[in-house]
Amino acid sequence: MSAIPNLEHELPGVGNAAPDFDLPALIGGVKKRFHLADNLGKRHLVLAFYPSNWERLSADQMVNVQVERERLLALNTEAVGICVDSIMNTTVWEREIGPFDFPLCSDFWPHGEVSRRYGVLREHGAGAGANERAIFAVDKSGTIRFRKIYVEDHVPHLAEALDALK
Repeated sequence: MSAIPNLEHELPGVGNAAPDFDLPALIGGVKKRFHLADNLGKRHLVLAFYPSNWERLSADQMVNVQVERERLLALNTEAVGICVDSIMNTTVWEREIGPFDFPLCSDFWPHGEVSRRYGVLREHGAGAGANERAIFAVDKSGTIRFRKIYVEDHVPHLAEALDALK
């Protein structure tokens, strides 16, 4: 197994290719897999990283994504939630606050690998091991068109990301 490169200078930004990933996901309440590459060419994607399940602001963030879903679909865009909690934990959480009609991905094993590649995994300090709250807008070709990391206590709105995809 190769070592993970020093990503500090290699983080994907606007104009770069979105790192591919294949993660366990809940899609319509059913455990499946979500592979980024399988969704390219079909629609734009909004990747919504959030710190953890069972956190009030994470629930608010995902509920906001569900509320905006019709608007997203009208723009040929799908949202994808990504957290480092296990798929079992995510299943119970989604049943509690959902249902959600968009994929909720579990970046649990290896812990935070995808989040690390996107530069949103907290490596040190308070909350280490959880994600930053972040939004990436990826166009149909797989190019990142918007990237923003939010302060922890701010629930992102999708308008900026959607504007970048127009």
